[in-house]
Amino acid sequence: MTAPHGFSVSRYAPERGTLAKLAARDSVLRRLDWPILLSALALSGIGSLLVWSATRGRTELNNGDPYYFLFRHVLNTGIGLALMIGTIWLGHRTLRGAVPILYGLSIVLILAVLTPLGATINGAHAWIVVGGGFSLQPSEFVKITIILVMAMLLAAKVDAGDQLHPDHRTVAKALGLAALPMGIVMLMPDLGSVMVMAVIVLGVLLASGASNRWVLGLIGAGVLGAVLVTALGMLDEYQINRFAAFANPDLDPAGVGYNTNQARIAIGSGGLLGAGLFKGSQTTGQFVPEQQTDFVFTVAGEELGFVGAGLILVLLGVILWRSCRIARETTELYGTIVAAGIIAWFAFQSFENIGMTLGIMPVAGLPLPFVSYGGSSMFAVWVAIGLLQSIRVQRPMTA
Repeated sequence: MTAPHGFSVSRYAPERGTLAKLAARDSVLRRLDWPILLSALALSGIGSLLVWSATRGRTELNNGDPYYFLFRHVLNTGIGLALMIGTIWLGHRTLRGAVPILYGLSIVLILAVLTPLGATINGAHAWIVVGGGFSLQPSEFVKITIILVMAMLLAAKVDAGDQLHPDHRTVAKALGLAALPMGIVMLMPDLGSVMVMAVIVLGVLLASGASNRWVLGLIGAGVLGAVLVTALGMLDEYQINRFAAFANPDLDPAGVGYNTNQARIAIGSGGLLGAGLFKGSQTTGQFVPEQQTDFVFTVAGEELGFVGAGLILVLLGVILWRSCRIARETTELYGTIVAAGIIAWFAFQSFENIGMTLGIMPVAGLPLPFVSYGGSSMFAVWVAIGLLQSIRVQRPMTA
């Protein structure tokens, strides 16, 4: 059918409206993994309440403002969301081309920590104070860099169709590039971050299809490295004390074992439903150190009980489950490796953080993803969510 003067009717048809575009099957919003996004938002929201509860009475920390940490946690979450959106907009494939720049920048930042620009917080010389009450922990972003640089190398020839699996030379190069920033972080020393990076590297190798000899060799090297680090005295006294307290919780309950013992008391006192938000005696009495950061799960256990703490575990489980699905369904090895690295990161760090509050893992100074207070960690995990969403959005659509 044609209109007067020989023009087709479609030329006069109105363009698809904004709402229609957003609702279209091929729109970015429709292709996002909403269970991951909503679970991460819920965790950050729960974290805001827990951080507020843990800090509203800490006048020595909040400068007399009970909303100080709450505001900053919400602000950090907002910045993290903006970084996620920016990552989705750029796309993981675009970032693939910028990996060498990101890698170089990460090396510069972690080296800066070892200069007078670095600062010691909670025993770890792993921070750069940027002013205005803000500080940066570069090792959080190194986790992302290691994932991207290893994925770029290991997937290059496979995605191009030249190989079925990464060859030995490529694997060696990838491990060498990962070892450099890990070695620098170890000098800080930030043992907790190095542990996470080691698990990331292992997860990346497993997902890449590299020879099992490399995986077994990496595990063996990790065990040997742990023995050498201990034998050569590379650990600080507070780190040695943490492992001693883990091996024997009754060693010094008022000293090195204090944190773990108080954490277990707080979680155990919560029971099924908890004492109620802002009503936990351990939390209001400030018996558990660093409750807004490393030990934030104790606030959930005490004030929200088994149900509230269990909800956190469920939400983390949803993120891991959906991330595994993204890794499985992508058609490129690069996307699979990136997703696998993020899965290994989130899974181990969550297990370590919650495990140390329960006394089943040593205290390692790692935040609980999305929940703990901290700008650098919050920014890094939301960038990781952006990478996962980009992998899902850019995969080919099925009929």
